[in-house]
Amino acid sequence: MTDIQTALFALRDPAYQAFQSKLIPTIDPQTVIGVRMPALRKLAREIAGTPVAEGFLQELPHRYYEENNLHGLLISAIPGYDGAVAALETFLPYVDNWATCDLLSPKAFRKHPPELRKQIRRWVEDAHTYTVRFGLGMLMSFYLDEGFQMEDLDLAAGVRREEYYVKMMAAWYFATALAKVRRGAAYLRQRRLDRWTHNKTIQKAVESYRITPEQKDELRSLRWKDCAKEEGV
Repeated sequence: MTDIQTALFALRDPAYQAFQSKLIPTIDPQTVIGVRMPALRKLAREIAGTPVAEGFLQELPHRYYEENNLHGLLISAIPGYDGAVAALETFLPYVDNWATCDLLSPKAFRKHPPELRKQIRRWVEDAHTYTVRFGLGMLMSFYLDEGFQMEDLDLAAGVRREEYYVKMMAAWYFATALAKVRRGAAYLRQRRLDRWTHNKTIQKAVESYRITPEQKDELRSLRWKDCAKEEGV
């Protein structure tokens, strides 16, 4: 057992292991140690930038879910943009679940919006499910405020994948766009998303407190109904 694995097992919470395993159906429950996120973040802060962390980042693939999460937290702490992107390019092909994917948020990205937008385009065109999800997540995290551009919606709408975790992130992105920058309704009116993502976007937007009652009424009217049901079959 490596030093990192020993440290992780020392933080193990069996009750949390059982709970967490149920939330991540795409991975083997026996690869979940059961470390709560605050403890994992504390460990990441303690070792970030040390030779131990540098060695650990070279050890792929990892065996345990928490090792992957720790890896993601260490990447998020890398101060340089190029270093963070390089580490992600190495790590993303090994990401196998939504939770590890969604905790990735490199601080270095905030100071490099032009470069990041180009990189996101490459990620959303990747073949790997969680690389695509990550790219959409970065588009949502960094470009739905002052950096927003209408072409970002086109990029997200152009992601046509069948994987549940990609479509869910796309719906989350469009629902957030409706709430934060008041954009995206035209994509629903024109049915530019697949039916599932279209309807999930509306569901998530209607559940948001940032959407006005008037907007919610319009969104409900835009639901993509099943033809058979409309005909009373």
